[in-house]
Amino acid sequence: MSGSLSPRRNFVADHIQVLPKSGIRRFFDLVSTMHDVVSLGVGEPDFVTPWSIRESGIYSLEKGHTAYTSNLGLVSLRKGICEYVKNNYHVSYDPASECLVTIGVSEALDIVMRAMINPGDEILYTEPCFVSYPAEIRMAHGVPVVIETHESDAFALDPEKLRAKLTPKSKILLLNFPCNPTGATLHPAAMQKIADIAVKHDLLVVTDEIYSELLYEGTHTSIASLPGMRERTIFLHGFSKAFAMTGWRVGYACGPADLIDPMMKIHQYAIMCATTMSQEAALDALMHGTKAMAEMREAYRERRNLIVNGFNRMGLRCIMPKGAFYAFPNITSSGLDSVSFATQLLEEEHVAVVPGPAFGPCGEGFVRCSYATSIQQIKLALERIGDFMKRHHI
Repeated sequence: MSGSLSPRRNFVADHIQVLPKSGIRRFFDLVSTMHDVVSLGVGEPDFVTPWSIRESGIYSLEKGHTAYTSNLGLVSLRKGICEYVKNNYHVSYDPASECLVTIGVSEALDIVMRAMINPGDEILYTEPCFVSYPAEIRMAHGVPVVIETHESDAFALDPEKLRAKLTPKSKILLLNFPCNPTGATLHPAAMQKIADIAVKHDLLVVTDEIYSELLYEGTHTSIASLPGMRERTIFLHGFSKAFAMTGWRVGYACGPADLIDPMMKIHQYAIMCATTMSQEAALDALMHGTKAMAEMREAYRERRNLIVNGFNRMGLRCIMPKGAFYAFPNITSSGLDSVSFATQLLEEEHVAVVPGPAFGPCGEGFVRCSYATSIQQIKLALERIGDFMKRHHI
């Protein structure tokens, strides 16, 4: 028997072969090989999931609740979600047919794209954006259409720039406000104009509002709550960020039954249901977790003010984000591009930040810094970044 391998064709699908890996994860492969790193990188709360929520998950196991739930999710959780959404976002949904519990918002985003996109459909979204958006669109055989946002506009979506990108193939507008990575929000007047455009051009709006509880100025408004929008909007949300439940992997999608049902089909065949233990913990979060959420938000506010003011003092211009837990400083004063700045900062000062282009080409000139870490770590990071700037005579 020959020891040589027989030749075979390349079995990888063409559209997956050309898909880039996450710019965040690729950069943090470097971080994992180093010691004494202050990380402002991964977008994950440093808080442990509140005690009551953890206990509910443990108790569900002790009670032997280890079987499948409905494909849509626990009835009790869906009722709790719909009540929460009604009270906080002013949109009413039927828990029996208009709410689907998913494996985080990531799965919800994946299945909405796969359920709604035909090959060649154009999907509009803003950049800088969460790294998954263009990848999810391409994996569903859609055409990503970028609407750039800029520092001069506080990274908000300009309705006229949206209008300019529309074509007869435009089908979905994907929104994420408050935004990862910029912390940007939308003014209600701009949101109304965007809603008017969606209605006029018969667009489906997918709104990812995972950071909506982490708002530091003003009041959050969901586009789903505006006149004429409920019937053409899929509302995505979850428990990871505001309730510090990233590892529990519970998200949800709410929308008209005729849109949720095809999403459920994909979820049914690919996933079956979200983890029973996590669903019971999520229900506790809705019932008892809002006080802890508010306390975490105030901690993030203090950290936000510290890091943003620190950047501006050292000459790295940084707008004050109104939501989420990211700062997006402009590093062009350093004379370095984003990747060089982040790489040299990591190598020389052991501070990890994410290069802006990981969130799209218009992120060049910026780096993302998560302030979901302790005051002590933020102060140490600012001290090291200041030393880096001085060493390079910036």
